[in-house]
This record gives sequence, structure tokens and C-alpha cells, in this order.
Amino acid sequence: MPPPTYRQAVEDAISIVNSASAGDSVAAQKALTALEAGTGHNQPEIIADLTMKPPDLADAKTRLHSLLDALTSPAITTDPDQAHQQLKQVLSMKRYDALHQPPSLADRIGQWIRDRVNELLRLLFGGGKGTSIPVAYFYLLGAVAVVVAAVVIFRSTRGHLDEGAFARGPLGPRAPADYFAEADRLAAGGDRVGAIRALCAGVAATLAGERTWEGSPLTVREIFQHANEPARLRPLLLPFEAAVYGGRDVDPETYKRAEVAAAPFRKPAQAAAA
Repeated sequence: MPPPTYRQAVEDAISIVNSASAGDSVAAQKALTALEAGTGHNQPEIIADLTMKPPDLADAKTRLHSLLDALTSPAITTDPDQAHQQLKQVLSMKRYDALHQPPSLADRIGQWIRDRVNELLRLLFGGGKGTSIPVAYFYLLGAVAVVVAAVVIFRSTRGHLDEGAFARGPLGPRAPADYFAEADRLAAGGDRVGAIRALCAGVAATLAGERTWEGSPLTVREIFQHANEPARLRPLLLPFEAAVYGGRDVDPETYKRAEVAAAPFRKPAQAAAA
């Protein structure tokens, strides 16, 4: 038997909810099954109403009728091309720049935790249905894990980026030229990961001062935002983050691009040391 259409699934769910009494969990489960048979998980607010303990059938009913009205009278335009162009113009405005950026590391960690929580719920309770433990508790645990991860990341990117990478250097504040010299030495020895960290340290010291690694509360990405053109530092920042957070190596070509990105910050330091 083929699955019901999207509209039919909504109508079936409305029929069940309309005839149900307040708090009827059996009817709510039937309505949920009927709805998901045709819409999948595309209506999270209605699904949340139907899976509550007890279910919020009144809100689910209102949302289902609104959804049916939208399906009955969809928004249309006589000139789709013009509408699409106007949408592109709106989305190109500066206020929507964040929409075009890739997810941040914290966003990816949060999404990974949410996915694992949902998998655990499906494994333990068959999709999260029938459990006496509120789903919010699992997400609270996930939020705690995100905070812990954020603290670890924050501590790893403030001040001493990699104490081992500079353990052989002098203690206390170091001039940017010292970091760049360290980068050259490490790169010559084949340690491009350590070298790219030293390049980041040199650039950051140029931008934020010699004591940057001794106690700056800012991340490397935040420090680099002080540059006149932060985007020019991406060939240095991205492989640094991949090496620190992802454990990836730095190939010769990537390191060359990082050196080019750091070069404008290296020259003033060299001139000051002369």
C-alpha cells in the first residue's frame, strides 16, 4: 500500500485529533503515526505537541489546521524569476552574511551531540516514544557536554597555543620576530605543524602585543579579526585550526600559502628587530 500524500496525512491527523478528548495519549500516538506516514519529520512543532506527556492536542489541532490552510492556498507568484532575483538581493545584504558562512566548530559539535542524543533515544525507546524520561534532560546533558567542549577549545586557543612547540624558547613575553624565527627553524626541520603554530603566534603578537600568549582571553580567530583584512589570514588560520582541532598534518603547499599570508605581519617585526 503506497504511503499517503502530504495533504492526506495532515487531514488524517486532523480527523483523529478532532475526535480526541484532551490529554488522550492513544489518540495522539495515532495522529502522530498518521502525520509522519506522509510528512516524515517535517513538522517538529506538531510532533512535539503530540509526544508531550500529556499531549497538547489543542495546540496540535491549531497547527494542523494552519498547515492544511497553507497547503490549500499556497503562496504563488506570477513571475517566479523576478521573485527569485529579489530573494537573492535580500539575502546578499550584509545583515545576512552569517547565512553564507559555514557552521562554526561549536555549531558542528552541538549538532554532533544532538544527533548522538537522538540516536540514543531511538535505540533505547524506539524513536523517543514512550519514554518516561523527558527528552529535555538528554538535551541538557548534551548542552553540558557542549559547554565542556567549549571550555577545552577556549583554553587551547588562548595564550600558550602549544607549550610544547615553544618549550625550547625563553619564558615570558616574546617578540613577534622570535616566533617567526621559531617558525623558520621548525619548518626547516620538517615540523610544519609546529611551524604554522609559531607563524600564528607571530602574527597574533604583531596584532595584539607580545603578551598575547601569556594570558589573552581571545581565540586565534578573534585576534586575527583585528587585522585590516582578516580574510587574507584564512590560509594561515584554517590549516592551524585543522591541525589543532582535527589533528591533521600540514603539507608543504599549505604551509607555503600560510607563510605568504603571514608575510605582511612578519616584515614590520623584522624591521623593528634590525
